[in-house]
Amino acid sequence: MKHLILLFGLITSHLAFADISNDLSTLQKEWAEIKYNTEVKQQEDQFKQLVSKAEAYVTAHPDDVNGLIWEGIIRSTYAGVKGGLGALGEVKKAKILFEHALEIQPMALNGSAYTSLGSLYYQVPGWPIGFGDSDKAEEMLKKGLEINPNGVDSNFFYGDYLKSEKKYDEALVAFEKALQAPARVNREIADQGRKKEVESAILEIKNMLEDKNSKPYL
Repeated sequence: MKHLILLFGLITSHLAFADISNDLSTLQKEWAEIKYNTEVKQQEDQFKQLVSKAEAYVTAHPDDVNGLIWEGIIRSTYAGVKGGLGALGEVKKAKILFEHALEIQPMALNGSAYTSLGSLYYQVPGWPIGFGDSDKAEEMLKKGLEINPNGVDSNFFYGDYLKSEKKYDEALVAFEKALQAPARVNREIADQGRKKEVESAILEIKNMLEDKNSKPYL
């Protein structure tokens, strides 16, 4: 089971509005570049800076629901890289952002708020440490799939959830569908990176199943 094991603390943005040069597309591209093309040891500091940029963007564009979702995605990714109890504040803030986005426009970004919130529910530990909840994870992820049934992210995270629940055959179906997802405009790095993650997950499951089937009965 993967853990975004967490710790309290929020990142305060020190960017003045006049310094905001990153529109939402730029934030998306920076996120993909850091996540998929940056050495792991450098990712934490770079995601921390990107969190501040995303927070500043949302402050300057409070009515942009897509900005709320992307600040949540960036904070969630930063929490995963940060790890430990220190990630709790970031994940809780991401949860609030996704929930706010759903209140405004559930269909925004092809249901990404549902998918992203669902991913938090199955990756975050449950009470008393965090708010993790397998049932809520499944509910949110399925809603994301209803809106975007052929998306790479909606299928990847649903597959990853099923994998965490040891439902390997169902997970493989979702992962295979993720591999067939159509390309997204201006999201080449993200698509390539995500599909590599999908391929890795498929290989991991197949190896596990092969090992299980090859063990002799005692």
